[in-house]
Amino acid sequence: MFNLILFGPPGSGKGTQSEKLIAKYGLKHLSTGDILRSEIARQTQLGLEAKTLMDKGQLVPDEVVIGMISAALAANPEAKGFLFDGFPRTEAQAAALDKLLEQHNATINVLLALQVGEEELVKRVLKRGLTSGRSDDSEESVVRNRITEYHNKTAVVANYYKQFNKAAEVKGEGSVDEIFDALCKEIDTRL
Repeated sequence: MFNLILFGPPGSGKGTQSEKLIAKYGLKHLSTGDILRSEIARQTQLGLEAKTLMDKGQLVPDEVVIGMISAALAANPEAKGFLFDGFPRTEAQAAALDKLLEQHNATINVLLALQVGEEELVKRVLKRGLTSGRSDDSEESVVRNRITEYHNKTAVVANYYKQFNKAAEVKGEGSVDEIFDALCKEIDTRL
């Protein structure tokens, strides 16, 4: 089983690249953002609570996200591997994910961190907000808060995996195909 974390701030291209990587490597896409947005669309209690936090640019609590990941792993026992998109976001989540994967005789093979400048991120997210319908994509102050939140809390996740020699930075600016080729090069060295 090959497990990959695609990492980067909002607007770094995780969604675009995830689709291409899943198609090439046959991984199961596990996007906590997609799971949460589904809960919001269905107006479940979790979805309504998550929407309130997300609208402020805040993160959903660890125990909720970890529970969703555990359920997804259990529901896909035959998967070739998983591409984790938007998770883990904290060192505590990374440690919990490692523990959870260990119970499934698996591990994280690599964390690929997309590197994109802040002004480019803001431009991309606001542009996405024009068509996505996502309230957290449409206001510049919320977008900047999400980017700050990412740097303050989630950048430590890359450092966590670096200590195990499982992290690589990939330039997230350029054409979609150039970025994809750079990601594939990192993955192929670990297969």
